[in-house]
Amino acid sequence: MPPETDSSVPPQSAVSLDVLALRFWPDDETVHLGITHRKAQPFLGRLALPGVLLTRGARLADDAHRAVTTKLGVPASAIRAVGQLITFDEPNRDPRGPTLSIAMWAVCAPVESTADWAPLSAVPALAFDHDRIVADCRPLLAAKLWSDLTFTRALLGDSFSATRAVAATAALRRDPPNPANLNRLMASIPTLSRTDQRVRHHSTGRPAAIWTWT
Repeated sequence: MPPETDSSVPPQSAVSLDVLALRFWPDDETVHLGITHRKAQPFLGRLALPGVLLTRGARLADDAHRAVTTKLGVPASAIRAVGQLITFDEPNRDPRGPTLSIAMWAVCAPVESTADWAPLSAVPALAFDHDRIVADCRPLLAAKLWSDLTFTRALLGDSFSATRAVAATAALRRDPPNPANLNRLMASIPTLSRTDQRVRHHSTGRPAAIWTWT
């Protein structure tokens, strides 16, 4: 005889991970987001964030790595860091049925991949509720910059110019920061130091100071 089931317990929702994979490579003037064309229904052929269903017993970071490697073609060795952002629980967000989405972030090092990289300020329309995920997570990413040092170092690298710091901050906050205020903020971080080196990013303009993690 099959075991009795409790009819008062509602059916469970599936749990997925959708990853905001970011790149800010040396030749990039702004932060880019990795997106991919869906290879299955629903939304076949539409652009979307890389996502996977959460594996039973898996850690979120492990499945975030899996989403980036399998959907964007980024080698695991090129994923500098990952982390968790927020959960989206709209019951109708997926036409296949109720599915929670845990939004994660990942930062990718320079590498060849199959991803489409879109400037964070010009992401095209995405499938599911991924437009909302990007919009709601962007200020969370902006808040992490300069406060979550794992995220900040992964995005900017072991050393970076003041010009690059301004560009990354502007990309996440939507508005350019005040350079003087940003310099004071960076100077207040104990593990970040301003060096005597300078670099010129353009043929004109003042050379920018180089900052490095200690």
